[in-house]
Amino acid sequence: MAVLVVAVLMCSLGGCSDSESGWLEGRAFTMRAYSNTGELTLTSHAEKIGLDGNVTTDSRYYGIGTNGSVSSGSTDSLSSVITVTLDGRELDSCGDTLIFTEDGLEPVKDFAADALKSQDTGKTTGTGSTSQLLNRYKDSFAKKHVVVIKSQMGTPIEVFNGDTIKWDIDDNLPKTTRLMVDGKTLYIHRANFQILDKDSLQ
Repeated sequence: MAVLVVAVLMCSLGGCSDSESGWLEGRAFTMRAYSNTGELTLTSHAEKIGLDGNVTTDSRYYGIGTNGSVSSGSTDSLSSVITVTLDGRELDSCGDTLIFTEDGLEPVKDFAADALKSQDTGKTTGTGSTSQLLNRYKDSFAKKHVVVIKSQMGTPIEVFNGDTIKWDIDDNLPKTTRLMVDGKTLYIHRANFQILDKDSLQ
């Protein structure tokens, strides 16, 4: 059985950032939305994209003091709902994995469809099965590094190949990580990802 030998980096993005709003940096982007099980639910394209976290206020009751006064208060917290602005059009999203790909950066062809097909037949459960799926595409990886984007349930949904892949956290974007693939920008919201060397695929 083929085994994935080295995973250079793995990060769960459920809580990588808790700030409220910002704009994607780069040229035009294609947005793809995926369910927790990795099914593509929406595709859109825009030149200017913003992400806004929605703050909710929770009222709290603490009790009645000795003088009969009621003690209460409130706290603000970031909601799971974000508002995506696409060239002025607004979309509210809660829980979906969102992938924003800058124009000129393309995922490995057919990987997403193959991953979903493998999931339907029960072949992408566990690390070993994901490794088998990646190994089938090894010859398609012409560059040194591979980044695998996964749904929150661990289903591989998209793969990108590049000689240089870097990541950072944009503090202005809610629950979002930015990756740079050979100078092109890739934003992922509520997703898992792995960056690995092509040579680690056996």
